[in-house]
Amino acid sequence: MGNCAAGDSVVYIGTVTSRESRGIYVCRFDATTGALHMVGLAAEIPNPTFLAVHPNGRFLYSVSELRDGGERRDGAVNAFSIGPGTGSLAFLGRRSCQGIGPCHVAVDATGRWILVANYVSGSVAVLPVREDGSLGEATDVVQHFGSGVNPERQRGPHAHSVTISPDNRFALVADLGLDRIMVYRLDATSGRLLPNDPPWASVEPGSGPRHLAFHPGRPFVYAINEMSSTITAFRWDPSRGALLKLQCISTLPAGFKGSNYAADIHVAPSGAFLYGSNRGHDSLAIFSIPGESGALEPAGHQVTLGRWPRNFAIHPSGRWLVVANAGVNEGREPTSGPQGPTEESVVVMSADPATGRLSPAGSAVSLSVPVCVRFVSAS
Repeated sequence: MGNCAAGDSVVYIGTVTSRESRGIYVCRFDATTGALHMVGLAAEIPNPTFLAVHPNGRFLYSVSELRDGGERRDGAVNAFSIGPGTGSLAFLGRRSCQGIGPCHVAVDATGRWILVANYVSGSVAVLPVREDGSLGEATDVVQHFGSGVNPERQRGPHAHSVTISPDNRFALVADLGLDRIMVYRLDATSGRLLPNDPPWASVEPGSGPRHLAFHPGRPFVYAINEMSSTITAFRWDPSRGALLKLQCISTLPAGFKGSNYAADIHVAPSGAFLYGSNRGHDSLAIFSIPGESGALEPAGHQVTLGRWPRNFAIHPSGRWLVVANAGVNEGREPTSGPQGPTEESVVVMSADPATGRLSPAGSAVSLSVPVCVRFVSAS
């Protein structure tokens, strides 16, 4: 792989490999023009559906949703070193995530611990990071118990994401099966998840919380709920690790009648805007955060020029968003999104810093079932 120009970023894309994709792909991104250029396959690995970058920018981690005859089974976490200036990946090894169907991975602020959400088994694991970036055996596994009100989707726990608080003291786990945001105290010395008081906060029954986002400058947390296509806003008490529900707002425009499953959520670096992805409506919902209350105000929608947008990432400048249109709906009914070669794609959007509104930047790459997008500085 060639070197990137000064000021460029590297974009890593995790995929589902049951079709044409073969693992993790790497692109070059020009932060001046918003141009995205495919470099190629960086690591051939099964189903690296979610990615996380080490705080030092030298290591990349992915889950692998391993399957047997189409059924999910025990999963793994993969570790890679990042080639400076090139975006190349060198495989450092794989460890069991001690659960089934891993769907999310995060690195704590110290860079010493990997946290993994296992969707099918409804558990969370912690793995140590060695000095060379490789992983050790799990130091802790926390199993969730219980069920929700939806007999098809919530017969048991389904840990969907792990989000670490800005002060690195707490780990928040969105459990779709329980309609809860579980809160644990993160012991960054031992790699343990300790009980917290209060132990969780609830969303509306049947909502199915999926991903979380902390506000970058104020004490607020936002949860996007897959099953109800809503966002729940919470006030965050960093001294206790407590969540106080403030608001619940739809991610869909008024009058939308089709099926939709909300997916990812991010707050702009400025803290003025929030975005959430809609699979079915095939859009990014845009909200402003105008006051000190943390409440969201609808600011429109931007179609993603593809189908089934899963994960997306905001460039550190706040000027650009890169969206992964997976193009498939995970076995659910067909959606009404656009047809054709763009339905599976990674698309760049330009963000207006004054209004938060999005518009296509004119750059995209085609890729089979892209799921997760991560920026890394090319320097």
